[in-house]
Amino acid sequence: MAHRPFEALEALKKMPEAPPIPDTPPPPPEAPEDESSFFKRAMSDVIPLSARQQRRVEARPPLGHPAVIAPYSEDLEALAHLEELVSGRANFDLIDTDEYLEGYIRGIHPVLLEKLRQGHFSVQAHLDLHGLTVREADEAIGAFIVEAVGLGYRCVLLVHGRGLNSKDHIPVLKKRMEILLRRGRLRKHILAFTSARPHDGGAGASYVLLRGRR
Repeated sequence: MAHRPFEALEALKKMPEAPPIPDTPPPPPEAPEDESSFFKRAMSDVIPLSARQQRRVEARPPLGHPAVIAPYSEDLEALAHLEELVSGRANFDLIDTDEYLEGYIRGIHPVLLEKLRQGHFSVQAHLDLHGLTVREADEAIGAFIVEAVGLGYRCVLLVHGRGLNSKDHIPVLKKRMEILLRRGRLRKHILAFTSARPHDGGAGASYVLLRGRR
């Protein structure tokens, strides 16, 4: 048998080459995560508060545009009060001592009035009148009450002071507030008002119980 080493080499040269291995295609891009899925994933580790742990935070409304309130005039107020008496529209009862102030519409439920006296209504907004003139207080109270009613609030706090730094220690702003709420144009929004509890200002502040929106 003849030895032919070159024939084996020729046979190897004639063998077809193996096809190339195709590259692995890149994975398709991930679809963007929508907001709902992202929020659920972000909140997955959050433990909800129990009802006992929750605490209500009350909003404090900003003052809006001033309500149209007539400037203070003792003569005009006396005439307006006389007109109310004659027409039978003077339906507010008032308790006014040196310190304590209380006014309420006749026929108000005694339970509501007692809750207001005891400070059991949540104060949803407050207005501090310190440093204001009577005219400025008129505009501020008017805007505040109108906006509070518009927001659906039922109990607010007016901080008027006790008049200790006023001439003759007369609580001018406290008296003006009482006139506006009981005999002024804001009366239609008011159910009652009483001097506040000590932790809310005592005789230097008043709770105001508002009517619901009509």
